[in-house]
Amino acid sequence: MGLGPWAERGRDVFAPTVWDVAAEPEAERDAVLHAVSSAVLAVTRHLSVREVLQVIVRSARTLLDARYAALGVPDDDGSFAEFVAEGVSDRQWEAIGPLPRQHGMLAALLGDGTPARLPDIREDPRFGWWPAAHPVLKDFIGVPIKDAERVVGIIFLSNKRSPGGFTERDEALLVLFAAHAAIALTNARLYERVRELTVVEERTRMARELHDAVTQKLFSLRLTAQAAASLVRADPERAVAELDRAQRMAGEALAELRDVIVELRPAELDRHGLAETLRKHVALLDRLSPVAVSFEGALPVDVPAHVQVTVLRVAQEALHNALRHAGAGAIEVRLEVPGPCLTLEVRDDGDGFEVDAPVFRGLGLLSMRDRAEAADGSLTVRSKPGAGTAVRLEVPL
Repeated sequence: MGLGPWAERGRDVFAPTVWDVAAEPEAERDAVLHAVSSAVLAVTRHLSVREVLQVIVRSARTLLDARYAALGVPDDDGSFAEFVAEGVSDRQWEAIGPLPRQHGMLAALLGDGTPARLPDIREDPRFGWWPAAHPVLKDFIGVPIKDAERVVGIIFLSNKRSPGGFTERDEALLVLFAAHAAIALTNARLYERVRELTVVEERTRMARELHDAVTQKLFSLRLTAQAAASLVRADPERAVAELDRAQRMAGEALAELRDVIVELRPAELDRHGLAETLRKHVALLDRLSPVAVSFEGALPVDVPAHVQVTVLRVAQEALHNALRHAGAGAIEVRLEVPGPCLTLEVRDDGDGFEVDAPVFRGLGLLSMRDRAEAADGSLTVRSKPGAGTAVRLEVPL
């Protein structure tokens, strides 16, 4: 990992002491670079904002060998939207009380946008106060986390375990780490925003599905029941036929409503796991549909939670398409781990179609491919008129 560009960025944005990595002894330089690399990798492995904040603090504390570390993300009301710390127990947090306000040294770091390194924070004129239960801090180092020119957080450490307090090199290391942490934090926020939009899109799709399928069937069911009621005395045989039709329509509406309800219950994954959840989903569709739907597969390895959701949603979408559009007599779902990838395949013996035809764009392909790409996987579709369709998802484990 080259440090030159980051050192230059640190000089321009933060104006810190620049660490001359080339001047370090080779063994010590390699150890330091390995420590920084490990800290950066630990942060970038996470996508939740809260997790990223916690790992940043934990990694910085380890990197600089500090007893206490904390990170605050300011809000617009003079406080902090997020505040995480390492080295303070839950009982101590309860005794300390509410989150800190933007005052004293915290306000100075937010306002100045430059690092601060002090032998004793209590002797600095910018120091304000802390609650009685707050741990006593002495040597102190704080660095803003910036997205371009905007301060998105501050990270600070105190009470270095080794004698002598924080050094110039510690400051340069923390500035370097904060630059990487800013990227990880920005990415995590973007990921959460995309996930929120995905949830909204999913709700919109399900609402549209309810309107298009269940609502229309219920409306027709009501008309059919009214017609049957009006024929009870005048034409009992026709009334019976209309009631039979109403019964069939009620069953269809119930089946489609159950499909939607199943999609609303990803908690099944936590209770039963992916393979069993898919098995139950397929069994339900097999009971409710005239199409024979079967499942085969098992998972000999643990699958990350986000991959389970991806596979389940893609399977549901593929099954939904096959049941509604394929004209199939049988649908097969297979789940397996033949190598380094988890593989899902949904195959039907239906009408098939030209994959490049415009109608294909309306079958949820974009949603399934987006989900596959979000899990670093791939989605392929094979189909020809009269030869059925196969949807295959591969996600690396």
